[in-house]
Amino acid sequence: MQTIQWRGVFPAVTTKFHADESLDAEGTARHIDFQIRNGIHGVVTCGSLGEASTLTLDEKVQVARIALDAAAGRVPVLGTVSEGSTREALRYIDAALKAGVAGFMVMPSVIYVADAREAMANLRTLAAAAQAPLLVYNNPVAYKVDLRPEHFAELADCAHIAAIKESSGLTHRITDLRNLCGDRYALFMGVDDLAFEGLALGCDGLLAGVGCAFPRETVALFDLVQAGRWHEARAIYRWMTPLLHLDVSTKLVQNLKLIDALVGVGSEHMRRPRLPLVGAEREHVQALVATALATRPVEWQSQA
Repeated sequence: MQTIQWRGVFPAVTTKFHADESLDAEGTARHIDFQIRNGIHGVVTCGSLGEASTLTLDEKVQVARIALDAAAGRVPVLGTVSEGSTREALRYIDAALKAGVAGFMVMPSVIYVADAREAMANLRTLAAAAQAPLLVYNNPVAYKVDLRPEHFAELADCAHIAAIKESSGLTHRITDLRNLCGDRYALFMGVDDLAFEGLALGCDGLLAGVGCAFPRETVALFDLVQAGRWHEARAIYRWMTPLLHLDVSTKLVQNLKLIDALVGVGSEHMRRPRLPLVGAEREHVQALVATALATRPVEWQSQA
């Protein structure tokens, strides 16, 4: 099992489909290779952006295998646990570990809204089964389950919980977590349009969405902040921010798959009930991408 260095840009990759909604293994592998060649530090498969709720357990494991083959040891590959029950989550963990994933991002169940006691008990159960590093996805906005800093302090004795993807939208949470838990956890900003703010406050990395289409620029933002080159980092961030806002939406999959298609690094195919954008929504994304490509910083352009 590959060791995870919890630092840098970890894109939550989209799952590629054919027009008939079957998995596009070649397209998924090509997209992951594209991102690795452009400097990303890890891959997270089958998250919200990866349309996990439309995939069977076997398909999720298949996507993990595709990602592992594409990565070929260059970066760690994480699977995402988002099953509706702990029993099914344990089945997925067992299968994904046998496939070779390095660890897991753990989402709350997208069906049941757990309280903190239930959520923490679930995490302990999954960690004990996995015996592999876990990144906890804390997104009370989307999933109505909120693990606050005091809850993570309580979980600090669980050795396999290694990192937190903080997506509450509350930037003070980063400082609160550091003040209460120190460096016990690696912290990742999971809200695209708070990337600069999260890094400036001491996040160890980014769980990127729009970065799937613009990996080199996202890595450059991370590197520049780490180097204290604030002026250059702000310039990239201001250029990216109109696109980054598209990640903070109930239609993030439709938005970001359209971006992939417009940039030329993926297709727009998705699984129903999602449908491609139309009308004003589509025109808005097209206009933002056209402006971004016309003003793209040449020195940070992605390599196709």
